[in-house]
Amino acid sequence: MTFNELGLKEEIQRAIQELGYENAMPIQERSIPFMINDNRDLVALAQTGTGKTAAFGLPILQLLSVEKKETQALVLAPTRELCIQIANDLKSYAKYIKGLKIVPVYGGENIITQLRQLDIPPQIIVATPGRLIDLIERRKVNLSKVDFMVLDEADEMLNMGFVEDITTIFEQTPESRRTMLFSATMPAGIANLSRKYMKEREEISIGKKNSGTENVAHVYYMVQAKDRYLALKRVVDLNPDIYGIVFCRTRQETKDIAEKLMQDGYSADALHGDLSQAQRDGVMQKFRIKNIQVLVATDVAARGLDVNNLTHVINYNLPDDIESYTHRSGRTGRANKTGISVSIIHSREKHKIKDIERIIGRQFEQNQIPNGMEVCKKQLFHLIDRMENVEVNNEQLDPLFPEILKKLEYIDKEDIIKRFVSLEFNRFLDYYKNAADLNLNERESFRDKSTGGKFDKGGRKGQKVRLKISMGDKDGINPKRLLGIINDTVGDKTISVGSIEVTNKFTFFDVFADQADKVITAFGSQEMFSVSEAKGNRVGEGNFRARKSESSNNRRSDSREKSYRRGGDAGGDKPWRNRR
Repeated sequence: MTFNELGLKEEIQRAIQELGYENAMPIQERSIPFMINDNRDLVALAQTGTGKTAAFGLPILQLLSVEKKETQALVLAPTRELCIQIANDLKSYAKYIKGLKIVPVYGGENIITQLRQLDIPPQIIVATPGRLIDLIERRKVNLSKVDFMVLDEADEMLNMGFVEDITTIFEQTPESRRTMLFSATMPAGIANLSRKYMKEREEISIGKKNSGTENVAHVYYMVQAKDRYLALKRVVDLNPDIYGIVFCRTRQETKDIAEKLMQDGYSADALHGDLSQAQRDGVMQKFRIKNIQVLVATDVAARGLDVNNLTHVINYNLPDDIESYTHRSGRTGRANKTGISVSIIHSREKHKIKDIERIIGRQFEQNQIPNGMEVCKKQLFHLIDRMENVEVNNEQLDPLFPEILKKLEYIDKEDIIKRFVSLEFNRFLDYYKNAADLNLNERESFRDKSTGGKFDKGGRKGQKVRLKISMGDKDGINPKRLLGIINDTVGDKTISVGSIEVTNKFTFFDVFADQADKVITAFGSQEMFSVSEAKGNRVGEGNFRARKSESSNNRRSDSREKSYRRGGDAGGDKPWRNRR
């Protein structure tokens, strides 16, 4: 349905057309005609970023009277940022409605300015609860003539402890008012509020109650708790164009993680309750204009943020309640765009994933933390993409180009490309060359303990051959990744892989003798690595004896892991990043 079909008056249609509004979003399509044509109250459930401001704002602008110099509509919002955003949106929609006054009132700003703005009562007030009560007590706001009362992000206001304030504000409004309650979730507190203060209410739900947006993919990585930060950096490095929020549980953790990211060369900053309003505004401004790619925040600090085009939401810790997860994930995947909600968990939190899946009705996908090779490949091709799309300044380069060509005439094209890539990328390659595998329980040997490797899955018996692939621990190989590589390369699910042994540079594995040639031939077309028969390692029916004991391998792995954490992902200067 287009906005032209919603019955809005000409001044409003003209303004929203200039804003580029054409087709109404689902919550707008259902809410706007209802509010214009029906006198009942409304409970509207929809995710953040689905167009709720227009859903309640446009019909209010349609119905109020600019001739009356009194407050006819009140919109409550949980945070200063959301309050300002709603007021600005309403002003944009009302651009051509002469005589209409909209005033936002919120904490964190000099109250004198707001008192002056209220000398002549505005038709619409957008407010945070605390500051509004202050102004009511100062007799600068009179709500006795309010016809429309809107609670936006109602569940967030309850989570932030505004129940008493909202009750006080309701008591200042007439019983004849119409109440519109917009929320992403429907916890018990919202249900109680609607029963107490709303009459003959209509409920509109876009999607299932408490469900996540359909445009968001939900994935998780399972790591040891001590490896969370290393995993976070891998996720960020695998997504060079990331623009997202990392959610932490406490203020201190938020500060620590943001500080580590900045020290490690990432474009990041923190948002938490210890910041002054000026500091908070500064951080948010940098984030909105994308001078910051990664914002680290607590749930409380991030409430009410209205930022579009986020690619990722990363849960450094899972929240304690499902509603918070729904709000977090709903900050990406807005306006019909796709987004990813990433959770970094350890094994004891697996049950939380199941709980969230059950409530939001969405399945999570368990992904593997990328190894060093995968990260380097992604970053390398991102660099090449940037080179392909860079805007060449011919005017300034042309006078210098003959001298540049003369300087490089002894180097052929292929060597120039290699040198260019090496100049930009050597430090990155060195950083990740010994990157450890962070996936939980991924270092265990994949041996068939029930049969000793004697039979394949079909009960088959026969001679086995030990093969060697030119990838090892230094390349991030582990048994599970090896099996995936074999499946992808050979394309034959009947290939039976027995005992696997990972060393620093090579990985050894057993296959049946009559399948060995097929595996070797399939890998013959690969340039990155090769497979050959390991000399002197033809084995009888599963009787292969490893050249190194498991305990020896584990000691070697532990030693490498400790060495890696002192360098590698552990931090340090990262001059290759230079993201912005």
